[in-house]
Amino acid sequence: MKKVLVTLAPGFEEVEALTPVDILRRAGAHVVIAGTLNGPIEGRNGIRVVPDASLDDALKDAGSFDMIVLPGGAVGAENLKKDSRVKGLIAAIDSRGAFVTAICAAPAVLSAAGVLDGKRATSHPSVRNALGSAIVTDERVVADGNIITSQGPGTAMEFAFRLVEALFGAEKAEEVNRTVLAKV
Repeated sequence: MKKVLVTLAPGFEEVEALTPVDILRRAGAHVVIAGTLNGPIEGRNGIRVVPDASLDDALKDAGSFDMIVLPGGAVGAENLKKDSRVKGLIAAIDSRGAFVTAICAAPAVLSAAGVLDGKRATSHPSVRNALGSAIVTDERVVADGNIITSQGPGTAMEFAFRLVEALFGAEKAEEVNRTVLAKV
């Protein structure tokens, strides 16, 4: 079973976090939501989510994840960027060639962790100047090797299905979409 880590920090963008969780679980992935804080974490729109685990637990188990997903939200992404455990998780997962993914403002977290250098990437327009030496495109979802990035809440469903395709293949993504009916 494929195992996916979704990181949450206060101020996370709810659509960007929960859409991938839902679609990946429908595809059969074991998704672990890990929080920067103990207890419920409040998103940018006041929705509270109770993580499955702490980032400390996730860090101890970093070698078991096939993918990490970083949702955006300006405040949420900034909180992820400040947390050294997130940088450690990104490094550990990237070093094995597993998938490192981010949406909206969170590609700036990947840049700060040094994994976007020379890679094609996209993000919300408001943080494109924070992507360092990435090759920035205006595509809605961009995959370059093990790095997958996307632009924002409006691209969350496309992003989620691209993650399913990366882990399970196009046929599984199409199978899941037969019940979801997304325009992807």
